[in-house]
Amino acid sequence: MPFFVIIPLGAAFLVSLLGKKIKSVGDVLANLGTLSLLILSLYSIKLVNMYKVLVYEVGSWVPPIGICLVLDGLTSFMLVTVNLVSFLIALYSVNYMEKYTDKYRFYTLFMLMLAGMNGIIITGDLFNLFVFLEIASISSYALVAFGTEAEELEASFKYAIMGSVASSFVLLGIAILYAYTSTLNMADIANVLSSKPSPLLFSFLAVLFLSGFGLKAALVPFHAWLPDAHPSAPASISAMLSGVLIKVLGVYALVRIFFNVLGINNFFLSMLMFLGVISMLVGVFLAIGQWDFKRLLAYHSISQIGYVVLGIGLGTPLGILGGLFHLFNHSIFKSLLFLNSGAVEYSLGTRDLQKMGGLREKMPITANTDLVASMSIAGVPPFNGFFSKLIIIFACIEAGRFGYAICAIVGSILTLASFMKVQKYAFFGKLSQKWQQVKEVPVLMCLAMVVLALICLAGGLLITPFFKSFLGSAVDVLLLGTGYSGTIFGALK
Repeated sequence: MPFFVIIPLGAAFLVSLLGKKIKSVGDVLANLGTLSLLILSLYSIKLVNMYKVLVYEVGSWVPPIGICLVLDGLTSFMLVTVNLVSFLIALYSVNYMEKYTDKYRFYTLFMLMLAGMNGIIITGDLFNLFVFLEIASISSYALVAFGTEAEELEASFKYAIMGSVASSFVLLGIAILYAYTSTLNMADIANVLSSKPSPLLFSFLAVLFLSGFGLKAALVPFHAWLPDAHPSAPASISAMLSGVLIKVLGVYALVRIFFNVLGINNFFLSMLMFLGVISMLVGVFLAIGQWDFKRLLAYHSISQIGYVVLGIGLGTPLGILGGLFHLFNHSIFKSLLFLNSGAVEYSLGTRDLQKMGGLREKMPITANTDLVASMSIAGVPPFNGFFSKLIIIFACIEAGRFGYAICAIVGSILTLASFMKVQKYAFFGKLSQKWQQVKEVPVLMCLAMVVLALICLAGGLLITPFFKSFLGSAVDVLLLGTGYSGTIFGALK
């Protein structure tokens, strides 16, 4: 388990040390590092199937006194999601980041951000969760500003301010929990809170954590930073921010703390559903009017996170399954869409959809993979987004939330309309005279996009019995609620 943090930290250190002297060291170490992390995360599925829960005692200090790392179904699910996307983005970056100076600095920050995300996922200690959250956040602030143009610096500044406010809410919540329970171990906190519950304390902590992690997840009304930050960053980082960062720092941390540590209640679930539906509709309405390719995608990130939060907020087995399934699917198709936008900008030098047209004949791989991703995000069968959205809609109907089911369907129709606009103005129509010399992007960029497109096509298979352990064990962890503490201490014995 420690290797999920050690490998990216080690890679970041070596790249920063050797990158200036040996140009290719960043490409090699980043790709080897992310590939090894992907292999380890896939192996973690087997370990979870065998042992259910594994607990690693850092420094051989037994929890709750010492720090521990935890591997369970939800941890394994998130590790696979993060490290799969990270590997493909690292592959894409080999060619894409050539247009930036100091490429090795990009890889250093990229691996630091990955170390922070993996740390958040595997830690069983609340303060360490905050430390890893800050490592990932600070790296992402620097990466948004990586191009150092005025637009990027402004977006990074806004993102850093909002992110710091979010971190302050989270830290205050952790401090209050520590004062009340005298422990920072998440399983131990769950034990203490179950033995001496305090409804007033839970309500106050709910506000703090919902505000903090809601800002990190860019839920409406905490979303103001995202439409500037995501378009301004290099495409590789836009894909990381939207594909995995907002889910790990926002959604994962939020549901892990509320379901497994504080204990969930109906009022909080209702709040999650409401925020999910508002995000879903506001995001898609704001996206429809956009002509900047990457800004349009950024608003859709807000909308799609709404689907994830709505599903999990239902609190039913089917709802949580749909929410987590859509979290994985969104990581794949939204990363692909941002890589597509990066490919178009790489070849044309513009993100304005009105200046494009007819690119299908010059950039067939980018055009076809973008069509796959567009159909996936719109929920068109047989692509992966269709299955997760359908499960969420069925879960809403099963729970008697018919209004929310209708909102989910409307959101999907509007998403389809939005991406039909992208297809029409960017890839179909007549090719402009000034794009006659445009060529397809380099091979590694194409390879990353093709692999993501294939996962979009095959993603629906994850709900088949063959892959049940991957999604099912993650759902079981959340359904277990505060019984999480019993499984952790049981695994220590």
